[in-house]
Amino acid sequence: MKVVGITGGVGSGKSVVMNILKEKYGAEVILADLVAHDLMEPGQQNYLDIVEAFGEGILAQDKTIDRPALAKVVFGNQERLARLNAITHPNVKKEIFHRIDGIKEKGEASFIAVEAALLLEEGYQNDFDMMWYVYVDEATRIERLKEGRGYTEEKCREIMAKQLPEEVFRKECSTVIDNHLGISETENQIKTAVESLLSLY
Repeated sequence: MKVVGITGGVGSGKSVVMNILKEKYGAEVILADLVAHDLMEPGQQNYLDIVEAFGEGILAQDKTIDRPALAKVVFGNQERLARLNAITHPNVKKEIFHRIDGIKEKGEASFIAVEAALLLEEGYQNDFDMMWYVYVDEATRIERLKEGRGYTEEKCREIMAKQLPEEVFRKECSTVIDNHLGISETENQIKTAVESLLSLY
């Protein structure tokens, strides 16, 4: 069973691509953000490691992690942020591959699609059959984020500045899905990309 990684900058519409892959092509989808969320539930690995690293002051009354409190602890502190990332990213990667193995064992999906902003930074391209880059120009992404998430332009640019530049995405990914030309054009590109993925030996 083939595995494709879906990546791209914030606001590029990766979730749109994932929905199409699931609904139209029978792909099993794994979203790294949701995996990370699961692992922060009480008793899960990231939860245990984060509480050990940062103390119980980051917990809400119900003993779940208070995300704003955790964000406040690491905000502006590179050392603490690096420590948090060193806890969360390896555990998320391990869990993603655990889920991939489970999906392959079941054998019911046509292929597996994994979506994350940090796929390239975390080296997933070395383990996946293909990498797709979902592209939208910066101005369109900013407008989408302002409308969809209520971000200010300053916040949009701040997030984008921390992400990989476009040329790196294009260099590392074999396929580019241009997602600002309208949904029918996006679907046409996905159809071609899926055919290419499934034709791999």
